[in-house]
Amino acid sequence: MAAADQEAHASTVRPRSYQDEGYLHGFLGTVGDLQKAGVLQDVVLEVEGRQFPCHRLVLSAASPYFRAMFTSNMAESRQKTVVLQGLDANIFGEILSYIYSGTLHVSLDKVQPLYQAADLLQLDYVRDTCSGYMTMNVERSTCVVLYKFANIFSVDNVRVRCLQYIGRQFQKFASSEEFCSLSVNQLTEIISHDELDVKEETTVWEAVVRWVQHSKEDRLHHLPSILPHIRFNLLTSDDMAAILEHPLVREDPGSSEVIRNVLQEGNPNMKPRLGMTTEMVLLHTGPWGIGEILFMNPREGKYFSCSYDQTDMPEVRAMTVTGDNNIYILTCEREGNDQLCLLQYNHAENVWEHAGMSSVSRIKDSEHYDPFYYLVEVERILYYLVFEVRIGCAFLQLTKYNRHTSKSVHSCKLTVC
Repeated sequence: MAAADQEAHASTVRPRSYQDEGYLHGFLGTVGDLQKAGVLQDVVLEVEGRQFPCHRLVLSAASPYFRAMFTSNMAESRQKTVVLQGLDANIFGEILSYIYSGTLHVSLDKVQPLYQAADLLQLDYVRDTCSGYMTMNVERSTCVVLYKFANIFSVDNVRVRCLQYIGRQFQKFASSEEFCSLSVNQLTEIISHDELDVKEETTVWEAVVRWVQHSKEDRLHHLPSILPHIRFNLLTSDDMAAILEHPLVREDPGSSEVIRNVLQEGNPNMKPRLGMTTEMVLLHTGPWGIGEILFMNPREGKYFSCSYDQTDMPEVRAMTVTGDNNIYILTCEREGNDQLCLLQYNHAENVWEHAGMSSVSRIKDSEHYDPFYYLVEVERILYYLVFEVRIGCAFLQLTKYNRHTSKSVHSCKLTVC
C-alpha cells in the first residue's frame, strides 16, 4: 500500500477503548486473596483490642473516612497501628469483609450496629442497604426499636415506615409495653398523624392517659404540651366534659386551660383520622380518557366524581387502590410505545404523577382473544396480571412492582392446558 493510501486509511479508522471485564471482576477477588494471605498489608486497625491488618490503599479507595485519615497530615497517616473508637469489633469485621469482597451480610440482630459503623466510615452502600433492610422488616416486634433508632440517626425512610405501621396498628400498639417506653417527643409525633386508624378520638386520649400514668411523677408535667396534639374538635360535648373532669386534668392546673384554649382557637389542620374517614368504592367503566374518577359511598348510596386535567393522558391498562389510600394506574408511556409506566394520583393537587417505578415491557395483546388486565396490591407490593383464556388453555403473566426499591420485575409466565 502506498504511503498516501496508508495515510488516508489511517485517517478513516477511529480509535477504540476496550474494557477487560474479567480484570474488573477479578481485581477485587485478587485483593481479597491478598488480605486472606496477609500479604502486602501496611497498616493495623485496632478495634476493642482486636487487631485487623489491612491495606491503606484498599481502605482509602472504599471509604472517604479512611481516605481522609491516610492522605492528610493526621497523626494516623504516619502510624503503623491505628486505634478506632466507637466501633464494635465483630461489626467492624463484617465491614472489613464487605470492603474486601463487595458482599454484605445483614440480619436483624446486627443491622443497627452495621448502619452506625457505615455512617461513621461513610460507606453509603452499606448504610443504604441497612436502611432498606430495616424498612422491609418493620413489624409488631420491631417497630418501636426501629422507630427509636431511626429518630436518633435521622433515617427518614425507616422512621416514616414505622410511623405508618404504628398508625395502622395504633389501638393494639397503644396497649403494649413498648408504647409506654416512648419519649414525650415520640409520643406527640405519633398522635399528631392523620394516619391513625382509630374510629374515635377518645382512643387517642386514653392512650395518652395510659402513657402518663405509666410513670405519673415523671410525666404529668408533660401533659400540657401533649394535649394540643389531641383533636378535641372531633369529640362530643359529653366526651369533652368527661376529659375536663378526669383526675389527670384536674390534678395539673395548666391542662384544663390548654384544652379550653385549643377549643377556642380551633385548628383547621385537625381533620379526621384515617379510621374516621368514609370508605368509598372506586368505579371505572371506560373508555378511559374522560378525565374523571367516579366514587360511590356504599352506606349512603351516593355517587361522587372528581375531574382532573386529562392532558396527554394515554391509554390506561389497569387501576387499583392500595391499603394506604393511594390510587395507581398502569399506562403506556406514549402512544405506540411498548413500555408501561405506573402513575399515582396526587389527591391534593388533583393530578397524575409518575410513581417512581421503572418501566416494563408491554405485554402484547392477542389477535383472537381479549385478555383481562388486573393491578392488585398484596402486602404493599403491586402486581400487574394479564390473564387470557383460550380453548383448552389459560395464560397468565405477572409483573411485580416493589415500592420499597422502586423496581419492577417480571416474576413469572404461566400456561395451563
